[in-house]
Amino acid sequence: MSGLKITCLECAQINRVPKARAGAGAKCGTCGAKLFSTKPTEVDFAWVTKAIRNDDIPLVVDFWAPWCGPCRIMAPEFSKSAASLGDTARLVKLNTEDHPQASGKFNIRGIPMLAMFRGGRELARQAGAVQMPAIVSWVNGAKSKQVP
Repeated sequence: MSGLKITCLECAQINRVPKARAGAGAKCGTCGAKLFSTKPTEVDFAWVTKAIRNDDIPLVVDFWAPWCGPCRIMAPEFSKSAASLGDTARLVKLNTEDHPQASGKFNIRGIPMLAMFRGGRELARQAGAVQMPAIVSWVNGAKSKQVP
């Protein structure tokens, strides 16, 4: 069966979407939710680990915490980046305070930390607060990397 595997942001069901239909209008076959959002979606640890293992679309995770000043400063820039990137990558946020196991699993030494995944592999990471143009540039550069 061909197509791209994409994990639903709402129900975590894995969807297989034909490449030609994998744009902004793609919806989950189980719950009907849109598979792409123009805003970052807050997700949990189980969702992230499942999406990393399965998704064929670049997934950018913002590892953050509510007490982190640089994280709060970068949040609007991350949101603008999601709108700018559209359906070429999915941007999600994982609260490391609510999900402390993420720090060990993903070797996070400081936040905010962005990591990009595709096809079960980490393609790139970016530490520290950055502005929207830098995030978009980083994502576009990293998503062209081949997954080994």
